[in-house]
Amino acid sequence: MKLTARVAEVLLVSGVLAATIAPPAQAHAPARAAHDVPLRVASYNIHAGAGMDNVFDLDRQEAALRAMHADVIGLEEVDVHWAARSEWRDVAGELAKRLGMHVFFAPIYSVGGREFGVAVLSKYRILKAVNHEITRLSTQDPNPVPAPAPGFGEVELRVKGVPLHVYVTHLDYRADPSVRVSQVAETRRIMGRDRNRKILLGDFNATPDAPELAPLWHELTDVDPGALTFPALKPVERIDYVAVSRGVGVRGAEVPDTLASDHRPIVADLSLKR
Repeated sequence: MKLTARVAEVLLVSGVLAATIAPPAQAHAPARAAHDVPLRVASYNIHAGAGMDNVFDLDRQEAALRAMHADVIGLEEVDVHWAARSEWRDVAGELAKRLGMHVFFAPIYSVGGREFGVAVLSKYRILKAVNHEITRLSTQDPNPVPAPAPGFGEVELRVKGVPLHVYVTHLDYRADPSVRVSQVAETRRIMGRDRNRKILLGDFNATPDAPELAPLWHELTDVDPGALTFPALKPVERIDYVAVSRGVGVRGAEVPDTLASDHRPIVADLSLKR
């Protein structure tokens, strides 16, 4: 039976509309998968470029960092033209250049062009960066008293369209936790101003069950890799951290076995909720 031209036209238009309005169900799958953005982060106390053997070797640390395949890395104990121990080199800048990453260095101490502090390396462009002050007992003063000092770094990133703030810190190392108590309170206050997704990286110089760290876990989740980080040779405790806020999922974490520093790094696979 032959169709009239008008009927054929109606059927053709209907078919086109149906295809436009009701695409196959599988066409929606990529959109659902795109809701979570994967991100690999790491925290590493690099011991001013020296390994467990106390030998400065930036090639060794570059190799250790490269093997992590991280998108964002928080570094602690970073020298920038600080002393002979690191050959007066810009350790933060050199590692960033070698790895092809952006860098923000947040000095704790700046003394006559010599600097020591923390840094963030990022494959994503750093949109904004701040070096916050928290309470410290200076190692450069023979009779230190607790006082505000810089070295709590924050960077703002956009990861495949998702806003993210990354913080890196190095808390006080002394057995007396009183300075860490103040530092934790100030960390919470500074991070509390930020409504975005947040990640805190650092060497906290305390184990996860330490009372002075407990307030952090009200707003953040400790990403537990199930392994210890210090010292790098036969570690006996975990004092290095990746902690995340709401809106950041945890897919897994690990502690690579490396002696490129006196700490082992912690590496975490995360997902950012859109």
